[in-house]
Amino acid sequence: MAEKISILIVDDEESVRDSLFNWFVEDGYDVECAENAKKALLLLESRQFDIVLADIKMPGMDGMEMHRRIRALNKETIVIIMTAFASVDTAVQALKDGAYDYVTKPFDPDDLSHLIRNATTHIALKAENEALRRKVTTLEDIDDLIGNSDAIRKVLKQVESVAQSNTSVIITGESGTGKELVARAIHSNSPRKYFPLISVHCGALTESLLESELFGHEKGAFTGATFNRKGRFEMADGGTIFLDEIATISPKMQIELLRVLETKSFVRVGGNKEISSDFRVICATNRDLRNMVKNGTFREDLFYRLNVVNITIPPLRERVDDIPLLVNHFIKKYCTSMSRDMITIEPAAVKHLEKFEFPGNVRELENMIERAIVIGNGREIKLKDLPMGKEAISSSVESLDELEMRHIEQILNKYHWNVSRSAKALNIDRVTLYNKIKKYDLKQED
Repeated sequence: MAEKISILIVDDEESVRDSLFNWFVEDGYDVECAENAKKALLLLESRQFDIVLADIKMPGMDGMEMHRRIRALNKETIVIIMTAFASVDTAVQALKDGAYDYVTKPFDPDDLSHLIRNATTHIALKAENEALRRKVTTLEDIDDLIGNSDAIRKVLKQVESVAQSNTSVIITGESGTGKELVARAIHSNSPRKYFPLISVHCGALTESLLESELFGHEKGAFTGATFNRKGRFEMADGGTIFLDEIATISPKMQIELLRVLETKSFVRVGGNKEISSDFRVICATNRDLRNMVKNGTFREDLFYRLNVVNITIPPLRERVDDIPLLVNHFIKKYCTSMSRDMITIEPAAVKHLEKFEFPGNVRELENMIERAIVIGNGREIKLKDLPMGKEAISSSVESLDELEMRHIEQILNKYHWNVSRSAKALNIDRVTLYNKIKKYDLKQED
C-alpha cells in the first residue's frame, strides 16, 4: 500500500511490547504501544490505527472489553487477540464478536509476521473494492446530464433532492429529451445504487407480453412457456424499476400495476405463490397524464400513486445555450467510440444548430453529430456535413463573395482537388482558380 500500515500493540508486559515493536518496525510498519486498555483507547480516539494487537489478560479493563469499545469507535479497525493457551476459548469468543484472528503466546515471529501480512492484504483489498465501488457509482452519475441553462439546472436540482428518497417519480417531456438519462441519474445517486436499475419499455409490448415481462411466468403458463422466468419486478428487488411510456398500458394492466405498487407483491403468470419485492418505481411519458385522467383513459388512483414527484424535462429549443456543450460532448463521445482523432466544429455549423427547432430534441442532435463525424473527411465538422446540408448553406449565405467561395470549395471537393478538372467544371482557367483559392484561403481537407 502507498502509506504505511499502522499497528497499536496493547500489552501490560514491557518485554512483549518491546519485542513486537522491534519486529514490526523492522518490517516497515508504523508502530505504537500502550501498556493498558485505557491508554490504548485514548490513543484510538486521537488517531486511527489499521491493526490493534491486544492481550486478553490485563489489569483493569481486559482485552475483550477493549475489543468491544474499539468496535464501537471504528468497525474497520482490525483487532488481533493475543492469548495464552489456557484462554483459547475466550479468544474464540472474540472471533465471534468480530476479531480478525488470535495468536497464542509465546509467539513465533514468522507466524506473527505472516498473520500481519494477511491482515494488510485484507485492508488493501477493502480499499481497492471501495475505489472500484466509487468508480462504478460515477459511471452514470448526474454529470451525464449535460447543460448549463436555467432550465436544465432546475432538473438537476430536482434529481439531487429526490434521489435520496424512495418516492415514486414521473418524468415527463417530449421524445428525445433524455427521460431515461434522468431516471438513471436518480437511481445512481440513491441508496439503491448498488442494486439493479431495470428498464421496461411499456409501449413496445402487447398486454400479455407486458404482463409476463413485469410479473414473470411459470413453466406451462402459456404456449411457449417452457421454463420458469423471473419478472422485472422480481429482478428489481432492492433497486429501481423504470417504466417508460407508462401512458400506453391497458386498463387491465393499470389495475394490476396499482395493486403491485400498494402491496409490493405479485404472482407470476400461471403461478399461485405470492412473491415480494422491494423496489422503487420511476415512470416516464411524453403524454399529458392529467388529461388522460380527465377523459378516463388513465386511472386517477394510479396517477396519484405514481405522481408523487413530477420532473419535466424541457425541450432542446428551450435550452439553446446548452447546444454547444452538447455538441462537444457528442463529438468527444463518438470520436472516442470510433477510435478517431478528436475533431472540432466550425462556428457557422454551431450557429445553425442553435437556430434549428429540433423536433427530436437531444436525441436528434446526437444523431446529427454522429452522422457528421461518419461522413465528414476533415478535422472539422462543417455546415455541409449536417443533414440539412445544401439548404442550410444556401440560406446562410449573406454575400456574393461567400456564395462564390462555397461554390468553388464544393467543386474542388467534388473533384478531389484536381485543379484542372475543377477549373473546367467552373468554366474558368487554372490561373484564375489558383487566385480564387488564394483569395478565399481554401485548403484541402485531410
